[in-house]
Amino acid sequence: MRLIQVSQHAEDLGRAAAFYSELLGVRPAAVFDPPGLLFFDLEGVRLLLERGATRSLLYLEVPDVRQLVEQLRSRGVEVVDPPRLIFSHVDGVLGRAGTDEWMAFIRDSEGNTVGLVSQLAAEPDAGTA
Repeated sequence: MRLIQVSQHAEDLGRAAAFYSELLGVRPAAVFDPPGLLFFDLEGVRLLLERGATRSLLYLEVPDVRQLVEQLRSRGVEVVDPPRLIFSHVDGVLGRAGTDEWMAFIRDSEGNTVGLVSQLAAEPDAGTA
């Protein structure tokens, strides 16, 4: 079994398409309006932005959340929670051993909170936040 699709509420599909195209670095895979559906392909998992969908909390893996949040902030994106160290992966159970997991949260164009996650090389004596 594998995850094939997640959905997120989007009231304005044009605005959401612009926001997510820039954030994800990909163009929409398909738009069906009506009825109000916008799809992105994220390496085989469909992200559906839909007028009728409920709000969800999406977590997106990014290369370096610390750098990305600064870029997003400079473009006027609301930062709900700035980047911080969440966990150090020493055993490889939930992430690559020897990495630190960093997270931040932003607000998308539709008022949804989106989590951004990076697993970066562990910093000596960084501990957990």
